[in-house]
Amino acid sequence: MSAAREEILGRIRSALRDVPDHETPEDVAVERAYRRGGGEPAETLIARFAERVADYRAEVERVTADSLRESVARACERHGARRLVVPGGVPGEARPDGVELVPDDGLSHAELDAIDGVLTSCAAAIADTGTIVLDGGPDQGRRALTLVPDLHICVVPAERIVGSVPEATARVADALAEAHRPITLISGPSATSDIELRRVEGVHGPRRLVVLVVE
Repeated sequence: MSAAREEILGRIRSALRDVPDHETPEDVAVERAYRRGGGEPAETLIARFAERVADYRAEVERVTADSLRESVARACERHGARRLVVPGGVPGEARPDGVELVPDDGLSHAELDAIDGVLTSCAAAIADTGTIVLDGGPDQGRRALTLVPDLHICVVPAERIVGSVPEATARVADALAEAHRPITLISGPSATSDIELRRVEGVHGPRRLVVLVVE
């Protein structure tokens, strides 16, 4: 056993020394004092989310439901995307004209890699962190769809924007606990940095992220 592991376990044993053998975690009330919701106006949440997600080098645009299809089409044109994989639950008003929309009927990773991008919605979006939350729902599809293609266009309904991480966690609790679907958190395009702080994009997912906030 490594010295570090033994030290950690020793600290745990020391911290639990005065705990009765019969006591269980459910016997002790834990105060949850963190903020769950600030009651902020929708405009404040939308503006903060747009600012924070843009800080991660994502493209952000605030659009209306009537202009959504055109906005998606323009994003495809900017990025040269001619083929998009689209989960079945993405609404018709988000599906652009002039682009081949590919349904996900069990596409392999190689087939996904040959597609220009993916169009999804989200389960929630976090204003404090500029994070998009996916729970694998019908308008998001399975996790591979948002990891393999190089472009992700995400439609974020304004009513799904919440202030904090605890609020977003509550939104996806059922998907996690009951449906056992994986939860994916996206804060900007996929990127990492090496020890010399050189940024490399597209290592663990799409290099390009377009966020359309629908008001």
